[in-house]
Amino acid sequence: MKICLSLVAYLVLVYTATAQNRAKYNFNPGWKLLETDAADARQKDFDESGMKAVTLPHAWNEDDAFRLAIDKHRTGVVWYRKHFRLPPADRGKKVFIEFEGVRQAATVYINGRYVGLHENGVMAFGFDITEFLDPAGDNVIAVRVDNDWGYREQATDTKFQWADRNFNANYGGIPKNVWLHVTEKLYQTLPLYSFLQTTGTYIYATALDIPAKSAVVVAESEVKNEWDTPRTFTFEVAVLDADGKPVKTFGNDAFTVHPGGTHRVSAQAKLEGLNFWSWGYGYLYTVITRLRVDGEIVDELYTKTGFRKTDFREGMVYLNDRVLMMKGYAQRTSNEWPAVGMSVPPWLSDFSNRLMVESNANLVRWMHVTPWKQDVESCDRVGLLQAMPAGDAEHDVEGPRWEQRKQLMRDAIIYNRNSPSIVFYESGNKGISEQHMREMKAIRDTYDPHGGRAIGSREMLDSEVAEYGGEMLYINKSARIPLWAMEYSRDEGLRKYWDEFSPPYHKDGDGPPYRGESAAAYNRNQDSHAIENVIRWNEFWRQRPGRGRRVSSGGVNIIFSDSNTHFRGAENYRRSGEVDPMRIPKDGFFAHQVMWNGWVDVDEHGAHIIGHWNYEPGVTKPVHVVATGERTELLLNGKSLGFGERSENFLFTFKDVNWEPGVIKAVTYDAEGRTLATAEIRTAGEPAAVRLTARHHPEGFRADGADLALITVEVVDAHGNRCPTALNTIEFELDGPAEWRGGIAQGPDNYILSKQLPVECGVNRVLVRSSPVAGTITVKARSEGLAPHEITLNTTSVEVSHGLSLYKPADGLRPVFTRGPAPMGESFTPTRKSAVIVGATAGANAVEVQSSYDDNERTGWSNDGNLQTAWITYELAEETSISVVELKLNNFRTRSYPIQILVDGEEVFRGNTPPNLGYVTLPFNEKRGRSVTIRLLPERVRLRETSVGTEVSGKKLGDGLAHADIKGKYVLSIIEAEIYEIL
Repeated sequence: MKICLSLVAYLVLVYTATAQNRAKYNFNPGWKLLETDAADARQKDFDESGMKAVTLPHAWNEDDAFRLAIDKHRTGVVWYRKHFRLPPADRGKKVFIEFEGVRQAATVYINGRYVGLHENGVMAFGFDITEFLDPAGDNVIAVRVDNDWGYREQATDTKFQWADRNFNANYGGIPKNVWLHVTEKLYQTLPLYSFLQTTGTYIYATALDIPAKSAVVVAESEVKNEWDTPRTFTFEVAVLDADGKPVKTFGNDAFTVHPGGTHRVSAQAKLEGLNFWSWGYGYLYTVITRLRVDGEIVDELYTKTGFRKTDFREGMVYLNDRVLMMKGYAQRTSNEWPAVGMSVPPWLSDFSNRLMVESNANLVRWMHVTPWKQDVESCDRVGLLQAMPAGDAEHDVEGPRWEQRKQLMRDAIIYNRNSPSIVFYESGNKGISEQHMREMKAIRDTYDPHGGRAIGSREMLDSEVAEYGGEMLYINKSARIPLWAMEYSRDEGLRKYWDEFSPPYHKDGDGPPYRGESAAAYNRNQDSHAIENVIRWNEFWRQRPGRGRRVSSGGVNIIFSDSNTHFRGAENYRRSGEVDPMRIPKDGFFAHQVMWNGWVDVDEHGAHIIGHWNYEPGVTKPVHVVATGERTELLLNGKSLGFGERSENFLFTFKDVNWEPGVIKAVTYDAEGRTLATAEIRTAGEPAAVRLTARHHPEGFRADGADLALITVEVVDAHGNRCPTALNTIEFELDGPAEWRGGIAQGPDNYILSKQLPVECGVNRVLVRSSPVAGTITVKARSEGLAPHEITLNTTSVEVSHGLSLYKPADGLRPVFTRGPAPMGESFTPTRKSAVIVGATAGANAVEVQSSYDDNERTGWSNDGNLQTAWITYELAEETSISVVELKLNNFRTRSYPIQILVDGEEVFRGNTPPNLGYVTLPFNEKRGRSVTIRLLPERVRLRETSVGTEVSGKKLGDGLAHADIKGKYVLSIIEAEIYEIL
């Protein structure tokens, strides 16, 4: 439907263009989509009668999201077209178009003329389209998009490594925002390097003094002169706080730029009373950079940014002078939703990303490809640190594919370097060569030398160049660069499955085999999935900062929201998320919320009872509580059931609890018996009604053709309590100017786009998309035997003039300050101290002994396979009260070593090491000494098969050092040995 121009909208556009001298127009409205290739679709007079009206962002195959498996997403060539006119005040100025991203390749035409080709399918790009336009008349932009999985770069005939059917969901077309920029001929450039060869504006801070709340703020801008004569200008910078109040204005002397030339200008000033950006504290400043000629503003650019201090040393990450242990999620960059893919409005990005922070995550590691600008800016607002990749798959590459990766990293850094939330640049989802790491680091140093961001890659454990690293699943420690796990806790479970005692009674491990692998290895219910999350996190928690010289810097759980990517099991999507595709939390979400509530140590205590409390009479089941206290008590209807069996530090288990209706309550205590936190669950009554609630942009539901409302549907009892075991089918009706996009549930086609779908665990959600026409929307929901419910939503109009709008979808979204500024002081209390090893002797391979304590997990020591040589003795720098030995043993996941530990020749430990994900902790009674011997006992080393390290593809993951097995029955193989005294 065409959006008519109102006189008010027209006058606003004219006034804005005249007054500001620079305009950024929302170019999303008023597109047409043709889902086939047509040779003449580039022509200005092409017949559009058969085309579908859409508002961007919009993937042409959006219906496939979660309906089809990732490798079945539709591909092909489609066309997008749009008519637009420039306001009279913009005639004679420079005009640029910016695409935040197109998948995969886009050929752009304006008024039938070829403008350019973009091919990498990830990064933003843009063109100077001034010469292609009719300044006073109708203009037509036509974009031919090809999202073939096998698309090859035309110049090199090379496939892009990251166009991968396993992980990079193929939402084809123009699934991200498009903007039109209009400037004077003396202007600050755009950060779109590959096409415009320009770098834009760079804002950063130096001399950051966190206690004094001060820093020197530097604004650099690349200025271009496209007049026929030299232009002399002054550069002025104004800083506004989060409320838009002036902080400081400063500038620099006059500069002259010759015709066609560019000049990089900068200005700096010390700012006092700064609010530093931090985790859960998305404090953002607006930095206005102005060009003045003879005192008049000719160009004015607004940049949202924040200031924070980082450091990466001693195996730890520092944020604002405080150690922060990485706790978060490895999330698919598509960050998709059912039936819309990645193309959601900014408020919904904030909703999703803020949920990560609410689970007490501090880091999101986007996977394989650069996140789109909307998610980057969203993380700025919600206070969520980011690890930003460029583009890759699972291995290092050479030749044109490596050049593609470097170019993408360069463009991504230039485009996103003003976002304070980005703290890591990821050069590879798997290790790269030292030379390649140097090349990536050189790109960072060229384009972002002052951003306070570490550059590294997955693995890189012994790299001399990388500034961080870490494996995909296992525990790594370092006293040098931070090492954090890039993906861990990889099991899966539908939100629908509470436990084996609740409908639909999913017993842990039920499900079809995958690639010959039993479902028991991964297919969990909510109880088991949450417990697995606790077990996995506790392995990192044991190695946290404060636990010695070598520490783990944490890790990120894969994934946050269930994803339309590679999968195993009955469903055709990945179900490893702590929330489902509609962002409804699973129990793992709340488990993390309890365990992660602190920078390193727990700052605020909490408790969560896993599951619900609606069962059938006669049910006896274990009850599990995640809590941060030393002891946890369970009460049923006020009667104590005693204290739980503690395991994995945070897990308390109460066996064989007989269900009875009422209130079950958990209370967690400190060592002195003081109450730290409580949690309780009440039994809900019988299902009585359907209840609807809606979320939308905080300033209203916008009639722009792309905004979404998120509607929650619950089955509740007579008192309004959600019925946690309800599986009722809900029938929806939609009336008014809106489009039904629906939700997801287990069933045919995952119920995508269906107006009938069941609640799961008593709740579900659906999406409704606005049309370009404002009006009243009614959503009705009913289910047999339940009282129905309906809600009314009113959309507000968006002014559009000839295809252009001054309305920005992110306008009105406020930063999140929930956690407050970074606290002062230490974030952890040291609990043990490393004994210094100064030398070692061994029964064999003496030349390798130092490798067992060299802070390098790529090296190790082994004996020769004979029992009499299966020992190593460590000499300490001084006599020490020893009470813990910690070992990273080769084949740590699959081997159990029978060992003896002696201190100064006296036995302090005898036993078998359990298989683990990296480090085994062996405590014993304190003993003073200066030598520690680790000896293999005569019992044979046991092998244990486990699927913990199995990839979804069926590939077995690593299990220590990849050297040839040593022959012999008695092999002792140590990668790292550490000796501690308890403080």
